[in-house]
Amino acid sequence: MQKFINKLESSLKDGSFVKLTLSKPVGMRQATSVQELKDIRNVYVKPIILRNEKMYSFTYRYERRDETKNYDAKQSLEVITKLISEIFLNASLFTLTEDVTLLISKKGKATVMTKAVKEQREQNVEHDKIKNRLINPENPWWFKLGLTTRDGKVTADMQHKFKQICKYVEIVDGVMKNVKFDGKIRIADMGAGKGYLTFALYEYLTQKCKYDIQMEGVEIRPDLVMKINEIIKESEMKDFRFVESSIEDYDCQQTTDNSQQTSSNFSDSQPYNFSDSQIFRFSDSIDVLIALHACNTATDDAIIKGIESGAKLIICAPCCHKQIRQEMEKSKVVDSITRYGIFMERQAVMITDTIRALIMEYFGYKTQVMEFIEMEHTPKNVLLVGRKVGEPSIEDKERILNEIKSLKERYGIERHYLEKIFRCPL
Repeated sequence: MQKFINKLESSLKDGSFVKLTLSKPVGMRQATSVQELKDIRNVYVKPIILRNEKMYSFTYRYERRDETKNYDAKQSLEVITKLISEIFLNASLFTLTEDVTLLISKKGKATVMTKAVKEQREQNVEHDKIKNRLINPENPWWFKLGLTTRDGKVTADMQHKFKQICKYVEIVDGVMKNVKFDGKIRIADMGAGKGYLTFALYEYLTQKCKYDIQMEGVEIRPDLVMKINEIIKESEMKDFRFVESSIEDYDCQQTTDNSQQTSSNFSDSQPYNFSDSQIFRFSDSIDVLIALHACNTATDDAIIKGIESGAKLIICAPCCHKQIRQEMEKSKVVDSITRYGIFMERQAVMITDTIRALIMEYFGYKTQVMEFIEMEHTPKNVLLVGRKVGEPSIEDKERILNEIKSLKERYGIERHYLEKIFRCPL
């Protein structure tokens, strides 16, 4: 093992170090000061330039998260030595001239294998600036929102949320490219919550894509609305605001200006004023309507707002499909699948979102149902996307209505909440 450590030390000193991978953890082989690493799977090390100094970035990979730490050459040697001594059985060192592999048996016998590099290898020293990311966690609003540390590093407990945010932006960007927009794009995010996804989309569309947009987050909690609007103000974000409203009561024609702010949103004790650049008025049309994890029928209310406002794009990640499950349980229609509770729940999810997709098709939307993010990150991983393509034919409308009626009859559903958009029962 010492032979491997010597080669590692030499590569760090002469600058030939390219990367290192530690794998095959076996738990703590002896008393250790790194007890917090008991669930570690891999460690990846690569050189970076941090504040004009050469450092080494350690990515600690666990089952459900990644952590990153940076060390200088001396610290790196100490940390790697400890990890090899106490946790990992395999280590792979890559340098400019050779590959060195360390294999440690469970009985502690170490074997070192060295292989010369035949072709010239380049050393990829990454700069500390964020590259090729859809959003930049170094932007100051992410710290204010609690996603990152003050120096722009995603916190350990927000790694999954950050991945979800990036995946969401990637999907929205992909579907928006298939829609033709005229002039300023008006976007409403229903049930925006703490604003992570709203800010991410605003950042990406304005900074990366250079779209001219108006962004409005809709949130029912007044204290949260005030807090988010303060962050927007401090960050000098234009044409961006949060409004206090439920999804059902949301009015896309609301006007925000200094004279019309109400005490329900901005109290006298905590005055807030939008700058002139932030004053805007939504027209009666929303171009893009988003509702991520709006609970139960709140998703339907969001879809209704999108359809009625003529949105060119509706994007929903539904949550808590209680309404249809209650209908199914009430009717006591049971088959070989729904007799089991967990399958009843999954069936209710599929039926709820299928009927939503069909109703959107009835109103001229080409619908897609896709995976939002891997199940390991969130079970609420279905994304319903509707793109306005034009009014379907009378025959297609009749077919859609028959499909909805057939589903309702089969599962004993009296009414799907979204049916209220028809103004009369189906």
